[in-house]
Amino acid sequence: MQTHFSPAQLADPHLASLEKILRSCVHCGFCTATCPTYVLRGDERDSPRGRIYLIKDMLETGRAAGEDDVWPIDHCLSCNSCMTTCPSGVDYRRLIDHARAHVEATGKRAAPERILRAGLVKLVSSRRLFRLSMAAARVARPFRAAFKKLPRYGARLEAMLRLAPTRLPPRDATEGPGTFAATAPKRGRVALLVGCVQSVVRPQINAATIRVANALGYDVVLARGEECCGSLAHHMGHEATGLAQARATIDAWMAEVDGAGLDAIVISASGCGATIKDYSALLADDPAYADKAKRIAALAKDVSEFLLPHDFALQRRSEKVIAYQSPCSLQHAQRLADAPRALLRKAGFTVRDIPEGHLCCGSAGVYNILQPETGDGLRARKLAAIAKVKPDMIATANVGCLTQLALDSKIPIAHAVEYVDWACGGAAPFAGMG
Repeated sequence: MQTHFSPAQLADPHLASLEKILRSCVHCGFCTATCPTYVLRGDERDSPRGRIYLIKDMLETGRAAGEDDVWPIDHCLSCNSCMTTCPSGVDYRRLIDHARAHVEATGKRAAPERILRAGLVKLVSSRRLFRLSMAAARVARPFRAAFKKLPRYGARLEAMLRLAPTRLPPRDATEGPGTFAATAPKRGRVALLVGCVQSVVRPQINAATIRVANALGYDVVLARGEECCGSLAHHMGHEATGLAQARATIDAWMAEVDGAGLDAIVISASGCGATIKDYSALLADDPAYADKAKRIAALAKDVSEFLLPHDFALQRRSEKVIAYQSPCSLQHAQRLADAPRALLRKAGFTVRDIPEGHLCCGSAGVYNILQPETGDGLRARKLAAIAKVKPDMIATANVGCLTQLALDSKIPIAHAVEYVDWACGGAAPFAGMG
């Protein structure tokens, strides 16, 4: 792609790096075939190629984001499917991240929109506030239909209430801080990302991860001061907030690295894992954190990536068939498409791939709240694809995907590590396992 930046503009190292990414795009259009929003709508502006042209124009002119710039950026799921497809290796992720921050800094949003987006960043990234908001959602849930009729924001409020669980599991020790000692001869020590949303709505995922790691001989530490990794704020363009949360998380884990030491940082929420593995790039220009971010990113492992090399003492086997739904944050951002499948097969399950497995399910952080129409369309498309392989159960590797699909799925769904834990003698993720 030809660009027209001035020498003064290119003196900015950040802008120069983005210009290099823009120039790597050759207009081939392969990205349109795997972009969820383009597949649904067929609008060039709603494709990676269209957004790249838009971002290029904003960067070259230095202009503020206008109304016609905001909606294509907001419609992007940040699924990174286009990066998997792109034959030229265009680092679209850097472009869209910059565009989101630029929109938040210069674009004009209506006051209710700003409040909604800022509120989601605040509420979702705090376990305490998120738990309180879920309690409020249970009270408001019976009035979903009335909320949906409200102009402009009704569909979003209804989507928020629909996604909220009907009840929350009680708090337990898996929320930390603390250490769970190995139950087999000790071979190492790892930290587990407790996280924010997952630890509140489905703590059994962390519990399953701890049991399996303990049985393999690993002490599992839940670090004091670790809460939100910064992923949500970062992907919503709230750059300062996201980086502040990333620094706090790094500080919590570096205390363990510099103390008793860590062999790995295990992450069972793949959306968080994609951001944590990117800490070294996100904080590369921060002299106080660049080295620490690089060390933490190098230790980060998705739970499937961490467990796969090990041999398990299997205690149960199931004859039922699992359809594996691969989260975008795992297959496209982390390039770990096969590890969870291989892990499930190693645990004795029959695993089937689903058609259009590269397409997003429509969760994408809080995308299914902010863009409910697209989120609903992608969920319906994903569930229809899953039904084609006639599975008994569904496995995924991210709590967002799990929550999104469970809304309308008649097939039981759980995290892959929950199935592995059950096969090793742990708790059943739902009734009827076996």
